Amino acid sequence: MSDLTTHFWTASDGVELAYHELGEGRPVILLHGLFSDAQMNWTKFGHAERIAAEGFRVIMPDLRAHGDSGKPHDPTFYPKGILARDLREMVKHLDLAEFDLGGFSLGARTTVEAVGEGMRPRRAILGGAGLEGLQNWERRKQFYLDAIDEFDTAARGNPHWLSIQFMKTMKVDLIASKHLLNSFADAFMDWLQAFTMPTLVVCGSEDQDNGSALELAEALPDAMFVQVPGTHMSSVTKPDLGEAIAKFLSA
Repeated sequence: MSDLTTHFWTASDGVELAYHELGEGRPVILLHGLFSDAQMNWTKFGHAERIAAEGFRVIMPDLRAHGDSGKPHDPTFYPKGILARDLREMVKHLDLAEFDLGGFSLGARTTVEAVGEGMRPRRAILGGAGLEGLQNWERRKQFYLDAIDEFDTAARGNPHWLSIQFMKTMKVDLIASKHLLNSFADAFMDWLQAFTMPTLVVCGSEDQDNGSALELAEALPDAMFVQVPGTHMSSVTKPDLGEAIAKFLSA
C-alpha cells in the first residue's frame, strides 16, 4: 500500500484546497464532518488504511475552511452549495470517471447534495446522518453559529460546550467557519431519490445528533443500514466504522 500523500489544487474562485490520498485501486472519495478534517475523520483511527487494504485509492479532501484547505474571510467565497461545487471541481481536476463517494455528518450532507444534483458514484456512503438532520440543517446551522458566538464564554453544562471544546481542539478558524455555516441550507428531499446506486447508511448506536439513520436508509431507493458502536463524536474513533465501509465497498 502506498503512503499517505497530500496534494493541493485551486478551485475556480482561486481558493487553494487540499486532499489526501492513501492506497491504490478504484477511487473512493471520503468527506469529513463539520469542524473536523480528513486526518481526524479518516486517517487518525485507521479507517482509510482499512479501506485501502481492500484495493482502493482513498481520496480525502479537507473541505473549504477546514484542515489544510484555504479559509478565506471574505463571505463571497461561501455561496450556497459551495462544498458540493468544490467536490464536483475536484472530481474533474482528478479526471475521475468511476468512483465511490461518501461522507460523515456534513460530509454525508455534501454527498446528498452532490448526488441530488447529478453526481453518479458507483456506490455511496452516508455516515452519521439521519433523515431529520437533512431536513433541518438550518436549525443545526444555527446551533453552531450560536456556539461560535459563545466560544469564549460558554461554561461546562452549556449545550454548546462540547462542540466548542472540539472546535478548540481542531483550532478552527471562527470567521471562515461562520461564513461556511451561513452557506448551508436544508436538503431537498427529492435529492434522496437520486440514490439509485447501492448506498450504505452507517451510524453510531448512540448517535441521534442528526435524527434517525434507519429512517434515512428506508427513504433511499437502494440502501442498507449498519449500526456501529458509539456516539456522533466517538463512533469515528472505533475501528467498526472503517470496517463497515470497507466491507460494503468490497462486497
